[in-house]
Amino acid sequence: MHITGRLFEISPPQQVSESFKKRNFVVEYVENPQYPEYISFELIQDKCDLLDGFMEKEEITVHFNLRGRKWTNPEGVVKYFNALQAWRLEKGNQLNESPAASPSNVEDDLPF
Repeated sequence: MHITGRLFEISPPQQVSESFKKRNFVVEYVENPQYPEYISFELIQDKCDLLDGFMEKEEITVHFNLRGRKWTNPEGVVKYFNALQAWRLEKGNQLNESPAASPSNVEDDLPF
């Protein structure tokens, strides 16, 4: 899955345990200008460094996986958690911007 929006907030990396680190960021997604959505993503482990070349307010395309897990607390109550784990980031909307992919750039070499 992927989404393109404006990088709204970048959090510093967090060392959760000796062997696990994560980093959160928020993208402002505007499908309807009256009601912008603020979507929180996370990067884990070696992917935390992917944000280093980005600044808030830049347009960004985020490629991510939807993760979910079930957890039973000590009292036996079941809870469900969701996470959007990013695995690739691109500046701007770089999808389908290749000149070769545009039909307007194909030369017509037919003689008629």
